[in-house]
Amino acid sequence: MKKMIAILASPRKNGNAAKMLEIAVQRAKKCEYDVTYIDLYQKDIAYCRGCMSCKKTASCIIDDDIKDIEKQLNECDLVVVSCPTYFANVSAPLKNMFDRLVGVIMDDNNSIIPKPRLSPKQEYILMTTCNTPAPIDKIGGQSTGCIKAMKEFFHTSGMKFRGKVIFAGTRNKKEIPKSIIKKINDIII
Repeated sequence: MKKMIAILASPRKNGNAAKMLEIAVQRAKKCEYDVTYIDLYQKDIAYCRGCMSCKKTASCIIDDDIKDIEKQLNECDLVVVSCPTYFANVSAPLKNMFDRLVGVIMDDNNSIIPKPRLSPKQEYILMTTCNTPAPIDKIGGQSTGCIKAMKEFFHTSGMKFRGKVIFAGTRNKKEIPKSIIKKINDIII
């Protein structure tokens, strides 16, 4: 059975980012994925100490919830991350997770270009919500900034990009538009 990690990087359990991720999870289950759901706001993940031990060992020396995420990331076929746009970037817990996983995704070597530790057979999908309405969200670099930050992490890991879903203009929106639902369902196969 294929394995998918669904990562929520939003403090709002019933917000639009969470709703989008739930649509992806339900679609993945229909496509026979074994899904592991990770709510980063419920995890105990300390800040990176910058010791760089992880680049030699491929694992962080701090013993907290990052250990389970390391294991899941190494074993998955697909990762879906849903994160709201925060000032053209990702939320703090997601950035913290990226910092803590640096040694898991890239090898320490003498080259100026990092050597990926994950496989191009593994794929990732990125989703973001943004209060700024379209197309201003893209013109102003808001939602695209968030996607770029997430994509940089996974690209460095060696994983293959499957696609992205951006829901712009979310202010006061309680429901996910049918066009966004369709895009999520089409990308999860």
